[in-house]
Parts: sequence; C-alpha cells; structure tokens
Amino acid sequence: MHTDTRRTILVTGASSGFGALTVRALADAGHTVYAGIRQTTGRNAPAVAALDRYAAGLGVALHAVELDVTSQDSADAAVARVLAAEGRLDVVVHNAGHMVTGPAEAFTPGQLTDLYDVNVLGAQRVNRAVLPRLRERGEGLLVWIGSSSTRGGCPPFLGPYFAAKAALDALAVSYAGELVRFGIDTAIVVPGAFTSGTNHFLHAGTPADTGRAAAYDERYGALLAGLDQRLAALIPPDADAADVARAVVRLVELPAGRRPLRTHVDPARDGSEVVSPVADRIRADFFRRAGLDDLLTTGSSL
Repeated sequence: MHTDTRRTILVTGASSGFGALTVRALADAGHTVYAGIRQTTGRNAPAVAALDRYAAGLGVALHAVELDVTSQDSADAAVARVLAAEGRLDVVVHNAGHMVTGPAEAFTPGQLTDLYDVNVLGAQRVNRAVLPRLRERGEGLLVWIGSSSTRGGCPPFLGPYFAAKAALDALAVSYAGELVRFGIDTAIVVPGAFTSGTNHFLHAGTPADTGRAAAYDERYGALLAGLDQRLAALIPPDADAADVARAVVRLVELPAGRRPLRTHVDPARDGSEVVSPVADRIRADFFRRAGLDDLLTTGSSL
C-alpha cells in the first residue's frame, strides 16, 4: 500500500537482517529509501546487487549508499549524497549493530570498545551528520532499533551486546526530550529475540580471550552451545522478523507528534512490554513534576 506522504529515509546497517527487511518495506510503501551499507563494492556487493534487482523489478525508489557508521567522514558523505540527490532527508532509522555471544569476562576491553563503536557511537555519528538539517527544517523523525533485553528477561552470555543496546536506548530517550522543541520525533522499536529471519546469531562475535572463555566452557559449555536453540524454543513458529520492518513503516506514516516513544515487536514476550511502559510513565511523570511538560509528546509514555 503506497502512502500519500512520500518521505526520504536513510536506514543504517541495511545489508541484511532487520535493515534489509526495513528498506524494502519502506520502499514498497512508496517512500524514497537509501540503504546505508558499508563496503558496497567489496564484501557487501552481493547485497547491493540484490537491492538493485529488487528496486528495478518492482519499480520502487530504493538505493544503496556507502555508509560505515564507525566513520564520521562516511556518515557525513552518506547524508550529503542523499541531500544532493533528493534535496531533503526526513527520517533516519538507526539499525546498524553487531551481536556477540560468550562470557563477558572473556571479551577484552578493546572488543567492547569496538562493539560500542558500532552499536552506540555509530548512531551518534549519523545524528551529527543529519540533525543540523532536520533542526533547520523544524521537522523529522529518528527511529531507533533497540532490544527487549534492555528491560526484559535477558539470558546470560550476551552481556556486552545487551549493555550496548541499553546504552543506545538511554541515548534515544535523552534525544527524545532534546529534539522535541525542534519538531523532531523519536521512536524506539523494541524487537525481541528473532532467531530466524536475521543473521544476528550467525554473525555473532566471540571472545578474544579464549583461555578465560575455556574456563566458562567447563561449567557452561552445553548452555552456550544451545543458547540460540533455547531462545528459538520460546518463539512461536509463525513469528516473522518482517514484523519489525512493518512496525517501522507504521511509525513513519503516523502524524508528527503522535508517534509512541516505544513499539514492542516481541513474539516471545520476554517482559519488556510490561516493564518499559512503567519506566516511560515514571519518566513522563517526573518531567511534569519538573515543569518540563512541553518536552513530552502524546506518545511519550507509551
């Protein structure tokens, strides 16, 4: 179904998983979509070719753009290319991220730094590239792809990834209040653990300190080996990772100022959809007590 309000949208981390699903869903809905992908002429050239075939086959406005979120120059260049081609950029979807599995102790500080660089600082770089233009126009939308692990029932041995996702959530919530006076909306999509339809577990990183990891294998080896199967057992057979993409499309097409702060897409129902509304309501209540009512939209505590 095509929208009557065509928006220009940049999605980060769009070579696979939620990102690849989201750019296609948005383009199918009639929007002009730029899929931020790194190494477009190298490792991810097949993903770019698949994207081009999809766009040509369906006649949709879907384009790949070189974007490495670990580089400010790359973020600046990607945004500049979109603006040069379209004259505007309305929505940014912060999707780029990387998962790791294993005992937290066995990850080096450098590994955690690299993880935060992609999962958290990447969004900050893209924001710094795009927000001056959105603030100047007085409108726009940031969509953040979070994780139910931030406030749901999260298993062990995913700690560094969960910590990075929690940091991203905190950053998104802070931006919500800081951008509302500029007419820029914030929306956080909260997926649960989808063990199919994405490459999260397939491409997950592992600890560099194999000696310390081995110590945990002695007592937790069987648990670690079957972690993805344990999570998969919690998910209904009809769960569809494309529901996350559809949630993004709905948020993009809602009226400005009326988008919910948080949208859960969690077929396993790990508890985030219970805890997060309480936390968001408390934040909204505190803002009202502090006389900061104008920093809240109608969906700030939803």
